[in-house]
Amino acid sequence: MKKYAYNEITTKQFIFFIYKTQIGVGILTMPRTLGEAAGTDAWISILFGYVIALAASCLIILIMSKHPEDTLYDLLPRYFGKWIGNGLSLIFILYCAIAAGLAILSSVFIERMWIVPDSSAFLLIVLFMIPVYTVTRNGLRVLGRYAEFVYLGTVWMYPLLLFSLKESHWLNLLPIAKDGWVPIVSAVKLTVLPFLGFEMAFILYPFLQNKKAAYKGIIIANSISLAVYLLIEILASIFFSPTEVTEYFWPTLILLKRIELPFIERFEIVFLSFYFLVLSMTVIPYLFTAVFGTSQLMGKQDHRVHLRWYTGIFLLIAFFYNPSYTSLDRLLTAWGKYGIFFAYAFPVCLWGYIAVFQWFKRRRFP
Repeated sequence: MKKYAYNEITTKQFIFFIYKTQIGVGILTMPRTLGEAAGTDAWISILFGYVIALAASCLIILIMSKHPEDTLYDLLPRYFGKWIGNGLSLIFILYCAIAAGLAILSSVFIERMWIVPDSSAFLLIVLFMIPVYTVTRNGLRVLGRYAEFVYLGTVWMYPLLLFSLKESHWLNLLPIAKDGWVPIVSAVKLTVLPFLGFEMAFILYPFLQNKKAAYKGIIIANSISLAVYLLIEILASIFFSPTEVTEYFWPTLILLKRIELPFIERFEIVFLSFYFLVLSMTVIPYLFTAVFGTSQLMGKQDHRVHLRWYTGIFLLIAFFYNPSYTSLDRLLTAWGKYGIFFAYAFPVCLWGYIAVFQWFKRRRFP
């Protein structure tokens, strides 16, 4: 009998789960950060970032395919021993818990800046956590259905950005590589961060109904994210001048603000109101991975008790700590560095260690 048969997810849900974890706050600032580094050639950097993310994603699937009934929390103690393996698991849990917390803080910060500037940050966090808690307390099958719902409920949003084309200038993209390839290559490190989220495959793989479709699923998920990033980056590059795009902290929202429709004013407010569904799908996967991990380490089947503890601790921290934009930006930058390790370097190291471990095992017990 399959270990996680009750909570199996379909390939479609796996795709939406990974894709929606990747698409978060980053797309609102990405045109500015990439514009500062690579100018109007940033879309080329995104392509390089996609290739790197795809390679790391496929390596994760390769590792997990050799242990189809195990999550990362089962895998680490098997190869590193109980104490070191559980220690590594705790580090990964902490990474996911911090990711969930920062995603919540970022979402509320944007909400206060653009929609309800006079509201209490703590009250908004409480309101945001209610639906997040309600969804996360369920099993992965429910989370997969929620990811599917969020995708279908928000798929219409990004094509609306095409309304900006009537005031755009395609010549802004020319000439290609006008400053050489050095800025393009140097900006690649900024593109790997928006693709973070595929590391959820470490946890999702054993829950897949059709594990043979895992490679196809994670390639499709990364490719959908690529399409969204390219759409936003190219539209921002041709709508704003090369220097203007770097003057706005949230160029994507400014782009939406410039869109004028006869039946809607402040279109960016409408966009953001629905976009909180998307942001919730950045929070929930990381939060679930953290509480699932601690419950697994303690030998508990029900993760809801741990979720209550996580929620209570986070609300307590949020009550006493209201970070400024500068502090939040520093925290996100620091988390991004750890993200690069866990999503890109860690799979390579783990794959190499497992290969060496199995080689020695075959030599010792031929």
